[in-house]
Amino acid sequence: MKRFLPLIGFALVASLLAFGISYMRNNSMNEVPSPLIGKPAPSFRLPVLNQPERFVSNADLAGKPYLLNVFASWCFACREEHPLLMAEGRSLGIPVVGFNYKDETADATRWLQQFGDPYSVVIVDRDGAIAIDFGVYGAPESFLVDGAGIIRYKQIGPITPDVLAFELKPLLASLKGAAP
Repeated sequence: MKRFLPLIGFALVASLLAFGISYMRNNSMNEVPSPLIGKPAPSFRLPVLNQPERFVSNADLAGKPYLLNVFASWCFACREEHPLLMAEGRSLGIPVVGFNYKDETADATRWLQQFGDPYSVVIVDRDGAIAIDFGVYGAPESFLVDGAGIIRYKQIGPITPDVLAFELKPLLASLKGAAP
């Protein structure tokens, strides 16, 4: 019996490893629940990129849904998401608000000039203080906020065609259907 103990131990460790790998494949980081879903979006008042004298607040965006998209020029995954925002952003029928996160103005401006600007406005959170209020892990992340200012959805990581088709668009349709 003592001869089989190392083999049994190895089998247990291998089983745990296989379970962990399987679990991680089936439960993406994008599915981390946000405690903000169903709650008001954090209050903010941030400057507009390249117009530091102009500010946009969540009060300015109230009354209609919007998609807040956290991005940065240094973010590799943002480059993966950006072509989809360029191609499909306007078809959502709501403002897509760029939330430039911990970035330099010149870098963000150059990045948008190079890859295109799908945003109705780009606001800047240079020190990341407002991002903390939103529970941002990093870029890219996106928040669907309804007309009452309630966060209805959070996407961690790039928006993909599947996320757009099977999550965002159905949520938007339900929000529009609920509008008076």
